[in-house]
Amino acid sequence: MKVILLDEIKGKGGEGDVVEVAQGYAENFLFPKKLAVAATKGNLKQLDERRNNIAKREAVRLATANETKAAFEGKTVTVSGSGNVAIYATEKAQQLGAKVVTLSDSTGWIHDPAGIDVALLKQIKEVERGRIKEYAAQVPGSTYTEGFRGIWTIPCDIALPCATQNEITAAEADEIVKGGAMAVAEGANMPSTPEAIAIFQKAGLLFAPAKAANAGGVAVSALEMSQNSMRYSWTFEEVDAKLQGIMVNIFHNINNAAKEYGMEGNLVAGANLAGFKKVSEAMIAQGVV
Repeated sequence: MKVILLDEIKGKGGEGDVVEVAQGYAENFLFPKKLAVAATKGNLKQLDERRNNIAKREAVRLATANETKAAFEGKTVTVSGSGNVAIYATEKAQQLGAKVVTLSDSTGWIHDPAGIDVALLKQIKEVERGRIKEYAAQVPGSTYTEGFRGIWTIPCDIALPCATQNEITAAEADEIVKGGAMAVAEGANMPSTPEAIAIFQKAGLLFAPAKAANAGGVAVSALEMSQNSMRYSWTFEEVDAKLQGIMVNIFHNINNAAKEYGMEGNLVAGANLAGFKKVSEAMIAQGVV
């Protein structure tokens, strides 16, 4: 195998040419000038294929971004919790054109029919470290209720449980279905009981299980590790775009797994099957089994 320089691949030797090669052939990596790489015609063909695949994935990501915005535009969303997951789920939903009307903490929940003021929410929870009831005290028209079960009696199009495990039992699931919800996506770890999940599925709601829907946190941690290892600095927008691509891939993986095993539309089964398949294939490849 002949070792050649990136400069030689382009044939000109200019610094801009090297950057162009780095961006076109190896996404997320920064090559210094004169970096030697092992390359053959076959390798360059593989790099071309990879570049084309990256372009295709980006096209899918952009199309999905438009679809996601359309799905949230004008919708009413109920969110439980008021920690990081709940705060930024609220922020993202409202950026996509939805109106988030509820939040909660361990003492109670608020309802703001006009839509949650995210800036005030962040001030109370992230700066002052206050309780969610302080939001209702500052916002006319909003209400505070002790306890947390009643939060799911508020009608919504999309429900995002982001508080704690088992917060949605069969009783709360019935309320969500009666309230006209079309989708439930879990932000907390296993916030819906098995009985609640069965009710959602029977009613035909799109149900996104926690192991897939809240994978974004771990995904961004991996991006952070990669960024640090490469001494690289991505903007917020770049990280958000990469995260979206990861979540799109997760959806397709679990959706395709559900179809493959005769359970189309069941994202719970799809997530379990896709996860098991990935781990088992890795174990086989490593000779563990």
